Parts: sequence; C-alpha cells; structure tokens
Amino acid sequence: MRVGHGYDLHRLEPIAPAGAGRPLILGGVKIPHDRGPVAHSDGDVVLHAVVDALLGSLGEPDIGELFSNDDPRHDGADSSLFVSEAMRRVRARGYAVGNIDITVICERPRLSDHKAAMRTIIARLLGCEESRVNIKGKTHEGVDAIGEGRAVEAHVVVFLISAP
Repeated sequence: MRVGHGYDLHRLEPIAPAGAGRPLILGGVKIPHDRGPVAHSDGDVVLHAVVDALLGSLGEPDIGELFSNDDPRHDGADSSLFVSEAMRRVRARGYAVGNIDITVICERPRLSDHKAAMRTIIARLLGCEESRVNIKGKTHEGVDAIGEGRAVEAHVVVFLISAP
C-alpha cells in the first residue's frame, strides 16, 4: 500500500484576449467562467494535484520535474497526458488506485454541476471505478486570493493498493 498527497494552485485572470487566463478546466472538464488559470499547460489544478499525489505515493519526482514549464512541448498541453504518464508509472510498480479524495477550493464557479463529469473523467484516467473517486468543492469564504476569486487550488490524497 502507498499513500500520496498532491497540491496545486493557479492564479486566475480574465480569459484571453482580455487577460492572460486560459479556459478554465478542472478535472478534465471545461467549465464556463470569465477567468482562467495562468499556466504553461492547460492549467488544470485538479489533474496537476492528482499527478503529484500519484508520483508522491511512489516517491518519484513531482510534476514540475517531469513536465517542466520551460519545455515548449508542454505549452497548452492537456493535463490528462500527465496523468497517463503517472498512471503508467503506478502500474509499472504493480499498483492500482484504491481510492482518491480530491478537494477543489475556489470561490466561483460553483462546482456542484460539474463534479459528476469530473469524477467520470478522473476514474477513466486512473483506470478505476467511479466509486473510488471523491470530489469536494469548497470556498475560502472571501478570504485571500482564493476567496477573492483570484486563484484556484486543489488538494488530493491517493491510496494505492497492489494491482489485482
């Protein structure tokens, strides 16, 4: 058994061309919003935190070391590619996802209408049942950059088990 924790945060700015923000994608789901992450890849904080949790559970380098934001190949990259590589490493070590618990923190948009789609995508990427994926949405009650709508963050804990 292995446990890993992942974390990511991105600043939110108006969507281009009004600002430097990319379209808002969380857990692989494009979510309508007037602000988006300033990021090198697609800026999906949920999938980035999932990758770091998976890699951390294996004691491997973090997402920034494997997928450097200095590498032009990753400019605008779909974060599901990063999850696929992390899962390749998980399977190569003889593990599977036992369960994963995800907390997304943003003031808006509200995530309740998007959590089911996020769960479906994440379960597919991880090769597990949807019942093994939990997603919670929280706010910062108006406090700090997240509470003011200037950032979004995610925390993830993953539990790996020996592959069947």
